[in-house]
Amino acid sequence: MIQPTARERVNSTLAYCNTGRVPRQLWALPWADIFEKDKLAAIRSAYPDDIVTAPVTYSNPPRTSGDPHEPGRYTDEWGCVFTGIQRGVIGEVKEPRIVTDDWSDAGYVRFPEEVLTFDVPKVNAFCRNTDRFVLQAGCVTLFERMQYIRGTAELFMDIAYQNKGMLGFLEKLHAFNCRVLEAWGNTDVDALAVNDDWGSQISLLIDPKVWVRLFKPLYADYCAIAHKHGKKLFMHSDGNTLAILPHLIEIGVDAANLQIFCIGLDNLRPYKGKITFWGEIDRQWILPGGTAEQVRSAVELVFQTLWSDGGCIAQCEFGAGANPENVETVFRTWDDLTIPRV
Repeated sequence: MIQPTARERVNSTLAYCNTGRVPRQLWALPWADIFEKDKLAAIRSAYPDDIVTAPVTYSNPPRTSGDPHEPGRYTDEWGCVFTGIQRGVIGEVKEPRIVTDDWSDAGYVRFPEEVLTFDVPKVNAFCRNTDRFVLQAGCVTLFERMQYIRGTAELFMDIAYQNKGMLGFLEKLHAFNCRVLEAWGNTDVDALAVNDDWGSQISLLIDPKVWVRLFKPLYADYCAIAHKHGKKLFMHSDGNTLAILPHLIEIGVDAANLQIFCIGLDNLRPYKGKITFWGEIDRQWILPGGTAEQVRSAVELVFQTLWSDGGCIAQCEFGAGANPENVETVFRTWDDLTIPRV
């Protein structure tokens, strides 16, 4: 029997016609590579990824300084300064770039045009020479970038009051994001990706009605760019994002990496077969401290609730504090559930 390629496996999962093994993707944060290097390597060897990220080099590299995953200060390509206190975990922005309430200093924020100078032939060669499903390098962010630049509390106030300066900068940021996605859309990658953490532990971080009015059209543009170029659109968001899930489905998000245990699997049952859940297994409680049986039960619950010859990707995050044995159990259980028995 001819086995499907990884790319075929992912595409059939997105189309709800996968009768074989679920596709896998391990998200290993730098913490795992620093503190659990050997165990991480063993898991990667036993359960290779079906989804990978395109390599990226730049003719004009983005301007950064420091190491984002070491204690100390790191400045990213936007000039946002992160303060880190733990090895292997990125820090937090403590010094916003925009401090005036009318956003009059927004003109000092420099958009990193360098990210558009990535080596397209190298990306395309990589895509041609792999049978795995390839995501663009570097997720586009919108809400998170606005927080880094303005500060979270200040941005929430600006959104609540529909600050004109904030709205003007949001328009410019969105236009830049569209340019980045268009550039990647013109490569041979299989999917474009956007990344924004929209949820708290219990609800959306802003009024869902405001999200629909202000942000939904922007994400719809991102989906339209991906689909225009024949790509899928993958989106990540932490927190409880149940309130906007129907809208993500409506605008055409193909796969969503959500904290499905935070949201509650019973709450997600109505969306089975309508969007692919790109992971995940609970990394707040189960991966760090769960027993092997609890890990197996969690994967089985996801499978029973959301799998329909597709609709799920066995994504798992190996981050700070995760038990390596539990991470391995996640992938082993998915294989037990979806590899056809002869």
